Amino acid sequence: MSSEETAGGESPRRMVLDSEFTMPSFSLTGRVALVTGGGRGLGLGMALALAHAGADIALASRSADELERAAGMIRAIGREVLIVPTDVGDVAAVQKMVNQAAGHYGGLDILVNAAGINFRRPIDTFTEEDWDRIMAVNLKGAFFAAQAARPHMQQRGGGKIINVGSIIFELVVPNIALYAISKGGMRQMTRALSLEYAGDGICVNAIAPGRFWTKMTDAFFSVPELYDSAVSVIPMGRPGTPSDLAGATVLLASAASDYITGQTIFVDGGWLYNGGVKA
Repeated sequence: MSSEETAGGESPRRMVLDSEFTMPSFSLTGRVALVTGGGRGLGLGMALALAHAGADIALASRSADELERAAGMIRAIGREVLIVPTDVGDVAAVQKMVNQAAGHYGGLDILVNAAGINFRRPIDTFTEEDWDRIMAVNLKGAFFAAQAARPHMQQRGGGKIINVGSIIFELVVPNIALYAISKGGMRQMTRALSLEYAGDGICVNAIAPGRFWTKMTDAFFSVPELYDSAVSVIPMGRPGTPSDLAGATVLLASAASDYITGQTIFVDGGWLYNGGVKA
């Protein structure tokens, strides 16, 4: 008897190929998601997407006022929300944040590392303090949040970690060197975590947004000539908005991505493959 045949003469390989197709669910009902940087902008948009898909939410950022406003939007969807004011540059605070969210809901299924900062200035003017702060918030905080989330996800039989990167994963533009370095580290961190967490059923992926119009960038995009310059390199002819991340967020948080890990989804309106690196 061939090693590929069973006693009944069927090949295990053929049995897999002929097995009934099952459509994975995009629903997040019964899931718990923690979103850092969730008080505004892209983090809030991702939290709203997760809530619309059925998840209960824990929101973290430094501003309690922003968190309260964001929580009201999530409650309006009909989902439960916990606010956890946190400086993600502080490792002890990050660990407390994760444990508080998991303790409140009785577990944790999804972590979105959306918190981030950027300083715009020429490369030789950055200080050691600038370096330490950007690396702490953009990279160190995300790493230790994932580390703290792992045991809670292990208890649930798996989980999803989504790191919010940037088109700077691939492009470099002037005056944001430290941001670019921190995001380059995040891309490699995503890959490293995905490798070591895969055995626990934890998928680790990244979303890399291009140019997005949020409250943080409103002053820029509100100037017509700056707007025109910015969108001139985007084939779709407009900046993104937080709702443009909803589809990728729900995909990577749901069972529909259970065989996807270590990957990056670029959400940039086609800018990356337009051949331009215009600032």
